[in-house]
Amino acid sequence: MGDDRSSAGDPARTLALLWRHTGHRTRPGPQPGRSVDDVVTAAVAIADDDGLEAVTMRRVAQHLNVAPMTLYTHVPGKAELLDLMLDDLYRRMDVTDTAGMPWRDRVAAVAGDNRLLFRRHPWAATVSTVRPPLGPGLLAKYDRELRAFDGTGLDDVDRDSALTFVLNFVRITALAEAETVAARRGSAMDDQQWWDANQPLLAQLVDETAFPVASRVGTAAGQAHAAAYDPDDAYRFGLRRVLDGLAAVIERNDLDSDDSGGAPR
Repeated sequence: MGDDRSSAGDPARTLALLWRHTGHRTRPGPQPGRSVDDVVTAAVAIADDDGLEAVTMRRVAQHLNVAPMTLYTHVPGKAELLDLMLDDLYRRMDVTDTAGMPWRDRVAAVAGDNRLLFRRHPWAATVSTVRPPLGPGLLAKYDRELRAFDGTGLDDVDRDSALTFVLNFVRITALAEAETVAARRGSAMDDQQWWDANQPLLAQLVDETAFPVASRVGTAAGQAHAAAYDPDDAYRFGLRRVLDGLAAVIERNDLDSDDSGGAPR
């Protein structure tokens, strides 16, 4: 994972750009042929194709067929551009209609929507958003995803923590999946071929009696997944455990409400 993080640029300029309150007045003479949205769209396309490290102001300018200095009339630098890129993804992400679903299904849908976002834009999972880009896309996403916990009895702080818990799980599994995809692309063997080549060699070199549990479990898992790691299985297993953990908290709140005769705490 790189050192890229959101909200690393100038706060005032970034927020003005995110909300398109640039305060620019139309000047006499020819106007710029590109907009902030054009710059963001180009940057996202480059990141999707070649990774976030490939996104430079010069590369974006080449993509748009304009002079690099032209971009600075729209975006002051890559730090601000990164926030715009993320907010653009959040604004355009596909969202599951969860109306009428139980809370577990709603939360699972939130996880699935974010997993799809990272699959389409793997670079987004590498960006630290501890300080999130406070644009309209992010705030709409946050508001929508918090509603997945309606009716659970969680207070506002716990609701925020629960959403963070889910999104952190999705991000970590997305990073692992991206590493798996990269390993497959960089190897002459797929996972099944890699496992078939390594399993018999490992059996010859390793004394199973010295590592009985590792040998038994590793062999069973490797045969089940035809690989050392299966992103889909890891996601399904982990999401069930995340939901089970949240259910324990929610059920405890229900018990506290019953005991106290009041609202859930």
